[in-house]
Amino acid sequence: MSSLTAVAKYAKNYYPILSNLSLRACSNAAVKDKPKTNEIIKISDACVERINQISEGEFLRIIVEGGGCSGFQYKFALDNKLNEDDQIFEKQGAKVVVDLTSLEYIGGSTVDYQKELIRSSFLIVDNPKADTGCSCGASFSVKLD
Repeated sequence: MSSLTAVAKYAKNYYPILSNLSLRACSNAAVKDKPKTNEIIKISDACVERINQISEGEFLRIIVEGGGCSGFQYKFALDNKLNEDDQIFEKQGAKVVVDLTSLEYIGGSTVDYQKELIRSSFLIVDNPKADTGCSCGASFSVKLD
């Protein structure tokens, strides 16, 4: 059983919430020996526009961590420091950065920015690795292979 499958089963069965450190601990052995990935993140035009409006030499960091109502949750933050395992995705000057562990859970997804009456936010859409998600789009459960 791969570490991703083990973590996904653990979270899906609603055991105590995992932290980002727990996710890293479960997959660190694989990440250390793993070359750079071919996984990609697509960036919508609305996301590009918003990142370029609010960032001043910063990029949008996306992190997947244990939590939320579906087992895993997305976290978005502006950052200016790169880590060794970060993957950089760029479109029209807007940069999105995802660490390798998080990329295992969201590779192939699109990061979007949506404006609604009650909120405006970055979100992950069309995640091919997500089984189900909550209605607000902030959390998801992982498809088991």
